[in-house]
Amino acid sequence: MALVPLATKGNYFHVYDFRVKSGTGDRFIELFNKFDYGDNNPFHRSDKQVKDGVLCRDAGDPDHFYLIGEWTDIEEHRRIRERVAREIRPEFVQLIEQGGFVPTYAEIVSMTPQEVLDKSQRR
Repeated sequence: MALVPLATKGNYFHVYDFRVKSGTGDRFIELFNKFDYGDNNPFHRSDKQVKDGVLCRDAGDPDHFYLIGEWTDIEEHRRIRERVAREIRPEFVQLIEQGGFVPTYAEIVSMTPQEVLDKSQRR
């Protein structure tokens, strides 16, 4: 399988780093997926979303998670996130520990060019 860059320079990652209430990690995943894969998820209808989010679970702590996705526009993501929090209020959010579910936005400033990845695969 050919390697491809994880992200595109000039786009943005949203990075959520959060904990859920003790012992609720499995339930959180279940509820998160129910919302994420459902018809009521406005994130998936935005043309500013480049790559769908990835929910990651800390290998050493089953109640610690990261959610990362790639967007071309921070403000669009922020508007949708605020709407979801205000109007939709997904059930999974209730399991998140104090501190909330607010991302850090990071600009993608470097990526491995495809020709470098292709060259490494030919070796």
